[in-house]
Amino acid sequence: MTSKFQTLILSLCITIASGYTSQAQNQGDIKNLTNTILELDGEFWKSYNSCDIEKFRTFFVEDFEFYHDKGGLTEGLTHMMESVKNNLCSSENPRVRREVVEKSVNVFPLNNYGAIITGEHLFYVSEKGKQERLTEIAKFTHVWQHKDNQWKMTRVLSYDHQPAPQNTDKKEISISNKTLNKYVGTYQAPQTGTVIVTTKNNLLEIKAGKMEATVYPQKENLFFHKQSPLTFEFIKDNNGVISKMIVRENGQVVEEAKKLK
Repeated sequence: MTSKFQTLILSLCITIASGYTSQAQNQGDIKNLTNTILELDGEFWKSYNSCDIEKFRTFFVEDFEFYHDKGGLTEGLTHMMESVKNNLCSSENPRVRREVVEKSVNVFPLNNYGAIITGEHLFYVSEKGKQERLTEIAKFTHVWQHKDNQWKMTRVLSYDHQPAPQNTDKKEISISNKTLNKYVGTYQAPQTGTVIVTTKNNLLEIKAGKMEATVYPQKENLFFHKQSPLTFEFIKDNNGVISKMIVRENGQVVEEAKKLK
């Protein structure tokens, strides 16, 4: 006759085994869910980057809401598509390309609803006649709903937009204050106007109108800005005196400023 203790042990074993099976099934379900959402996410951003407006529209429900930390709330798919057509995909505006930050994306199940995907992404801008440039980094959260055997986004959040790190391929070196002081002075540029170069905390500061930029030495006479794709090269005349500053954006000369004093 089976004792109560043996019955308890048997019941416990069944419970544990059942738990392991359930956990394995959950892990399998989560993996399948993750793969599904990542595939949909890839298709969605492909339509975004290519401005395939008709395809883009298919990823959302009609009462879709878009929350943007700078632009505020856009309610309804109709308003969203008008914004995309007149701004993002307008032939008169610069084209924007999105690229995900590697290893930043995570997918989470949303019980009895669908899933949430989060991550970080970069935005590049292309203008006619100019090289594509990196402009922003931001975070995103998308809420996907599974309904009637279809996956649709119901809510999108785009937030924490920041200027993207620039000139990341350039390495900062150390130079003496004596060398830095050679570049200090007032410059005059055709487009920018008056440019003031000073030193602060063993670095150069460049001021022009409302712009104030701290720049870092890449070479003794070449400096770069970490928040924009700008470089500043100081040129000597035949007597070895600094005579001008050349400003480049993405490697292209955009300004030459003559040193006045």
